[in-house]
Amino acid sequence: MFSGCRLLEKLAPTVGIAVDHRRKNRSLEGLQANVQRLKTYKAKLVVFPRRAPKSKAGDSAPEELANATQVQGVFMPIVREEPSVELVKATDEMKLFSAYAKLRVERMNTRHVGARLKRAAEAEKEEKK
Repeated sequence: MFSGCRLLEKLAPTVGIAVDHRRKNRSLEGLQANVQRLKTYKAKLVVFPRRAPKSKAGDSAPEELANATQVQGVFMPIVREEPSVELVKATDEMKLFSAYAKLRVERMNTRHVGARLKRAAEAEKEEKK
C-alpha cells in the first residue's frame, strides 16, 4: 500500500507501520489481506498534532483527540485460520507403497525414453523388411 508514493513511504514509519522495501507479496490473497489490515489500522489511528494549537492536514480532529486512549498490549494481532486436515484410514495398498522405489523407476524411465524409442523404431523398420 505504501510502495507507490514516496511521501507515503516516509509517512508510514512515523505512524507505527514497518516498511520492508525488499519484501514482495507473492500471492494476491496475501496482498489483499495486508491492504485490508493497513486500511483498518489507518481508520483506527489517531494522529496528534506536533503543536497543540496548530494542526496540519493528516492530523486527527479535536473530537477524536479528546476521546483517544492509549492501547496497551497486542494491537490488531494477525489471525491465521488453521487448514482443515482430513484423516484417512491407511489401507494395505498404502502401507505397501514405496514412494522412493516409485521415484527411482520413473526417473529411470525418463532417462531411457530416447533409447527405447530408437529401439522401437529399429524393430518396426526390421518388421517392414
